Amino acid sequence: MSTLAIDLDTDIPNLPPPVFGAGATLETALRQRRSDRSFSARPLSTETLSALLWAGCGVNRPDSGHRTAPSAHNWQEIAVYAVMARGAYRYDAPGHRLMRVSADDLRAHTGLQDFVGHAPLNLVYVSDFARMRECKPEERSFFVGADAAFVAQNVSLVCASAGLSSVVRAMIDRRRLAGLLRLTGTERIALAQSVGWPAGAA
Repeated sequence: MSTLAIDLDTDIPNLPPPVFGAGATLETALRQRRSDRSFSARPLSTETLSALLWAGCGVNRPDSGHRTAPSAHNWQEIAVYAVMARGAYRYDAPGHRLMRVSADDLRAHTGLQDFVGHAPLNLVYVSDFARMRECKPEERSFFVGADAAFVAQNVSLVCASAGLSSVVRAMIDRRRLAGLLRLTGTERIALAQSVGWPAGAA
């Protein structure tokens, strides 16, 4: 994958088509998958960002609009927010593009650990209860937890195959972050995931 720095000067930057290298096999990615909380300041490329977002919950069957990650009843209630130094963006899966929601560096607000403010990319997984039709309120958290975990695992496997570090997190000031990301009253933050090159990478 390219190492060119991300340049997101427009409000709705288009992402290049997702391309994956011919490196690690699925078995290798599974063997190498681990949680890592140390990140280099080296930026991610637009190509890498594109691959991560599409793998997480991109559209892999355009005719039906179905995603790379399953969701209960095909609710597709999980939205992905990409939080970087350049701003915070909501991933539009059908259009494979990023829609800016804030021009501020909100990385430090995506979790309660110090390292999150230094990771080049923090993905925030947000559920929309309004999409969960005919779901009992007491069951929402179970479905949301599972569906967000599917997305996070897809991202984790891409990170493992590309030599990136990542860690999935649940320690978040959800109320504050929801306000900063301008979430609606039916949206709830499920999980977050920090991604970047390993510490020491040039």
